[in-house]
Amino acid sequence: MDTIIEVILYSFASGVTVLIGSLLARNKILPGGELGGEISHSIVAFGTGVLVAAVAFVLTPRAISLLSLPVIVSIFLSGVILFSLLDRLIGRYGGRLAQLMAMSMDYIPEAVALGSIFSYDRKTGLLLAIFIGLQNLPESYNAFGDLTKSGFSPNKSLLILVPFSFVGIIAAVLGYLFLNENGNLISSLMLFSAGGILYLVFQDIAPMIKYKSHKAPAFSATIGFMIGMIGTKVFS
Repeated sequence: MDTIIEVILYSFASGVTVLIGSLLARNKILPGGELGGEISHSIVAFGTGVLVAAVAFVLTPRAISLLSLPVIVSIFLSGVILFSLLDRLIGRYGGRLAQLMAMSMDYIPEAVALGSIFSYDRKTGLLLAIFIGLQNLPESYNAFGDLTKSGFSPNKSLLILVPFSFVGIIAAVLGYLFLNENGNLISSLMLFSAGGILYLVFQDIAPMIKYKSHKAPAFSATIGFMIGMIGTKVFS
């Protein structure tokens, strides 16, 4: 199978979970009341654990091995600073689409990295595709809820989210076509994304995971990270 076909298939598989998460939220599969709230927070926590695992096991190791320390620090902090500025702008001007825009801030750079990795490290590319798919599911589920709470109808919320299932394909193909021969640039992009993602995790996502005195969300976050460790071990 041609590499470009693999990139398209894997990026589609990782992106289609946006549609799945949106449909699950659209059909209100969770119970109401406190149990539903606990499960909802646990779903978001699981995705957060996967995000942190992606940073630890996929986005940073190659950069640490290839780049000098000053470059590592500069690129990582650049990601943190830029994402913090974007997060502030989204919060101020994003309005009802703020959550959706925030979701795209980690999804699109990861998809670009996915495409660029496949040319030289198929196993890592497959692992990143799995990570992206696992995190997109709870993120899209949560984004659907935020959109409906902001005044969008369920059907319109679904229409807003569905294109994200295909945006990743475009980003991955562009990454494959234009970045696949520059290992340092790819590593820099992944490191930049890692800094931004960690900022978003601890600024926006982690604070809303806690649900009253329930422990399930914290356990779900650790399970998400553990799944990342297992995937890394299996595909390494």
